[in-house]
Amino acid sequence: MQVTCLGATRTVTGSCFLIENERLRFLVDCGLFQGSREMEKRNVSLSRYRPARLQYILLTHAHIDHCGLIPRIVKDGFRGKILCTQATFELCQIMLRDSAHIQEMDAEWQTRKNARSGQKPVEPLYTLEDAEACFKYFAPVEREADIPLSPDIRCRFRNAGHILGASFLEIFFQEQGREGKVVFSGDLGRQDALIVGEKEIVEEADYLFIESTYGDRLHKSLADSRTELLAAIHEGIKYGEKILIPAFAVARTQEVLFTLREFLEQGQMPSIPVFLDSPLAISATEIFARHPEYFNAPTVRLMTAGKAPFDLPQLEYSRTPEESMAINHREGPGIIIAASGMCNAGRIKHHLKHNLWRPGAQVVIIGFQAEGTLGRSLVNGAKKVRIFREEVAVRAKIHTIGGFSAHADQQELLNWLGHFKNPGLQVSVIHGEESTSLAFAEVIQKMFPFRVQVPHWLETLSLAPPEIRPAGLTPETEEILALFAALEGRVQGLKDYLKGITGLKKARVREIKALLKKTEKDLEGMMK
Repeated sequence: MQVTCLGATRTVTGSCFLIENERLRFLVDCGLFQGSREMEKRNVSLSRYRPARLQYILLTHAHIDHCGLIPRIVKDGFRGKILCTQATFELCQIMLRDSAHIQEMDAEWQTRKNARSGQKPVEPLYTLEDAEACFKYFAPVEREADIPLSPDIRCRFRNAGHILGASFLEIFFQEQGREGKVVFSGDLGRQDALIVGEKEIVEEADYLFIESTYGDRLHKSLADSRTELLAAIHEGIKYGEKILIPAFAVARTQEVLFTLREFLEQGQMPSIPVFLDSPLAISATEIFARHPEYFNAPTVRLMTAGKAPFDLPQLEYSRTPEESMAINHREGPGIIIAASGMCNAGRIKHHLKHNLWRPGAQVVIIGFQAEGTLGRSLVNGAKKVRIFREEVAVRAKIHTIGGFSAHADQQELLNWLGHFKNPGLQVSVIHGEESTSLAFAEVIQKMFPFRVQVPHWLETLSLAPPEIRPAGLTPETEEILALFAALEGRVQGLKDYLKGITGLKKARVREIKALLKKTEKDLEGMMK
């Protein structure tokens, strides 16, 4: 069985892995690339996916970097089944409609710009009609159920503790009478998450693809993050200015509302207007409220006591553009929660344009900010930024609060990884910026006996079930054989990777040949 890394390798977006053998071709996730223009170009070239030949898409969760290319894949010929949890399906319906709207608006803006310079019009990556057309291919499944994909491959969805309905995947495959197991982590959640249940543990696997979004750092504690958020709110109130919270519509928005409700209940802040300025986030909050079966025990107890976890006395939903624009004419302090979480699209850009230049305004960054996004510029301390082709001074105070992240930090990832018992486990570190994935891989290598790699975009890895070992082998021999098995898979993956490269420089070819000859001699020396 082979795995080709079509996305989320040495980057945090575009999560997609093609798995295939003689009988079956399917994807794990089908995400949109976001960030720089160069990165977003990858959304257009889908020939490698060959959508019409795919039988399944296994979807871990509903964030756009994991599901955002599905309408385009369907448009280009996919007619298989999209397997995910029920909550993921419901969230995908609102997320993909919203994404399609953004694609249409961006294409319309670029077309008008092109017309002024005599250039061709631009087609959107996909339309709202394309998004609607993909929903009939979704087939929600139950967690923990064994789902046969073919006579020799089956899968299981398990709780990843990330957002509502998020799962990691266990995929079991058979070859020559032997069974192997590969785990795709999807996005793993925090310990003691505010709303959703704790991620489940895995102990057995032969291969693991593990995310590394925060693989090189630790989050602040939730208690410290709550204190910082409360301080930012009080500072905004003191100056009579707005507190802006760019938030992802799914999970982060609901966690902020949950926390604000607790602040008010505990008398830690006065009641001020709270504007949820995102039709997408409003719909997501309604979906959360419909699915308490995914909540953790404390949140279930809260609902059982008759309390609505996301309700506030002065909470105002802004569904229309007119309601959104009216917020910036409201005097006095208020909290504005708006998408997108990375500040690269959505209504938050309008609020930043109106408030960034105002001393006393507060901007609270509570999520990951990818390279090339407006949010990343603010986190990095930019004094001026461009919003809607206008230069805006940054005089507002920027707060970066990591404790509200829905992603596990380095220690939480290592804790989860530490439950795997197989010393021959082959680990591929994915879904992180290159420096972060490499740093996390190094930490894993130091702490565990596992074989670790950070695959490249379009690299193909060969997976095989573990060999049945003769009885009586010593643990030392078992460990060496496991390392050889890992090396064989890595060599095959590199061979496949080289086949897809054209125009290697002569100096690089000489370097590779010299390295391979030295490796061959070293291996021969081991046998003497």
